[in-house]
Amino acid sequence: MLLALDVGNTTTMIGLYRGRQLVRHWRVSSRPERTSDEWAVVLKVLFDRAGERLEEVDGAAVACVVPPALAAIDRFLRRELEVEPLVVGPGVHTGMSIRYENPREVGADRIVDAVAAHEKYGGPVIVVDFGTATTFDVVDASGTYLGGAIAPGIGISTEALFEHASKLPRVELVRPPRVIGRNTVQSMQSGILFGFAGQVDALVRRIQRELGGPTAVVATGGYAELVASESETIQKVDPFLTLTGLEIVYRRNQARTPAFRAE
Repeated sequence: MLLALDVGNTTTMIGLYRGRQLVRHWRVSSRPERTSDEWAVVLKVLFDRAGERLEEVDGAAVACVVPPALAAIDRFLRRELEVEPLVVGPGVHTGMSIRYENPREVGADRIVDAVAAHEKYGGPVIVVDFGTATTFDVVDASGTYLGGAIAPGIGISTEALFEHASKLPRVELVRPPRVIGRNTVQSMQSGILFGFAGQVDALVRRIQRELGGPTAVVATGGYAELVASESETIQKVDPFLTLTGLEIVYRRNQARTPAFRAE
């Protein structure tokens, strides 16, 4: 079985694959200070509750944008599971050409999102990932990663609003009954939800004009479903796109050389 881990700044998505099928998935907080022993406990509890055996994992693929967390995860995988993880990064075969001025600057999560989106939906395709940052990644018809855009994420933007406007409360991010809010909570919900949906649509349309035609538009990440319901450009929500990309990249490296070792 393959263990896929997408370690983001706020949360970590964990997926368990049998063959190409995602059979289990979990979301836990990303804590850079978590030790390898703590990772062992977390995974053991999750697997036990799901009726799975951690000992059956014989492969691992990791995308990590939190460098301090990677060492503990790598140590856990090697020591506890006795597997050598494929850590997506420079030198790892993804099957995708990257047309970025410095490819090393592109986050591993953005690359695996792009790989999965192109394999599943073809190209050209735009991936909108609602994580700590909202990222827009663009793949052309030939499967080349062109680049994209990075905007402040919904979570950190709203948190900044709460922290710097003393009279504004924290609110649940749900769809308000109308755009014109009749109270402070509704007004904030309107500005956040409809404002971010408008941001997505504006950026997607600008990207499409720059490409010279329509594209597929896929959303993923924590707020994808909510924002997509108000967006005019998002066509598909794929909550496990990053995990899918990790499975694809792992499989491509296994097919390329069975003796692959991630450096």
